[in-house]
Amino acid sequence: MRWPINLTLPDVRALFVTGALLLGAARTEAQTASARIDPAWLRADAANKTAELKLVGGLTDLNGGMNFDGFSRGALVVTVPQGWNVVLHFKNQDPNLPHSVEVIPDADAVPGGPVPPAFEHATTGRVEQGFSAGQGADVRFVAGKAGAFLIFCAVPGHGAAGMWIRLVVSASADKPSLATAPER
Repeated sequence: MRWPINLTLPDVRALFVTGALLLGAARTEAQTASARIDPAWLRADAANKTAELKLVGGLTDLNGGMNFDGFSRGALVVTVPQGWNVVLHFKNQDPNLPHSVEVIPDADAVPGGPVPPAFEHATTGRVEQGFSAGQGADVRFVAGKAGAFLIFCAVPGHGAAGMWIRLVVSASADKPSLATAPER
């Protein structure tokens, strides 16, 4: 069979890379567009100053399943008032990969694995091994200092690959909230 055009090997490689990039961009755009906040994820008890967040690892296929509640790379922002009790009800739903949760300080570079948590008890434990599909743990801590933090999967490589969302502890907020933000 003869091809109607004469392509060299570098031409074929360039076409392949361009096609792969376009497909990847379309997939990422479609996945980002499908991530929606469910208000039922966050419950607030103002009398007891407690915020409870349902946190599901691998909720969708976004980022190869490396996401929390369908969001990755900081596209979901959880804000809680400073001094409130925070409970993260974590469950891994990803059938392919184990995941864990650790709250860490925000930094320019996301670490490749576990680091000391930003708040005492702000980790699921099993941070490196993670939890298999259907498993999880509650994370309970006091948001004692204002600032920017990450809710981060500490299984080596997962956080660096984008499995993290933002946590803002606010000295001025009077109630917890959820919002979206551009990915970082």
